[in-house]
Amino acid sequence: MTENENMTPEDQAPLQEEKLPEAPDERIARLEQELQEMRDKWLRAEAEMANLRARTKREVEDARLYAVQKFAKDVAEAAENLKRGIDSLPRKTEDEPELVAKLRDGFEGIERSFIGVLERNGITRSDPTGAAFDANLHQAMAEQESAEHPAGTVLQAWSQTWQLNGRLLRPAMVVVSKAPAQN
Repeated sequence: MTENENMTPEDQAPLQEEKLPEAPDERIARLEQELQEMRDKWLRAEAEMANLRARTKREVEDARLYAVQKFAKDVAEAAENLKRGIDSLPRKTEDEPELVAKLRDGFEGIERSFIGVLERNGITRSDPTGAAFDANLHQAMAEQESAEHPAGTVLQAWSQTWQLNGRLLRPAMVVVSKAPAQN
């Protein structure tokens, strides 16, 4: 006896339904739908991979450009201190001792060279004096009334704005103008 002969008619019904061939048009429609679903999945996977490659490339580039940010901040501080040292020297006069003139010239040469090295490595400074106050680049330390300048103009910079490849390292500390008080 075969297996099918031992089965009741109710048990044989599902087997007969499974064995019924589907119509060619139905099969084609089903296969076309599966094909479309697979194509959609493939296109989504390709788009996701392209996004992942672009995001990874951007992250690697950012890491390369800004990995030295902490070091660059410290170097900018050293450059500021060198500038303060130069500014603390007595003003140049005709009868100043030769030693003072040589020291000033030497320090100024060192500063130019140091700033050049920083700029070649993407670290730049800018003097905001006379520019409009920008909270993204400046830190207002004081306000001063001024009839000569429009309100919000940087009158004096206590320090420079420092950037690393266009990204802010240190904001400039500035004095900003305000409108004079009305009597």
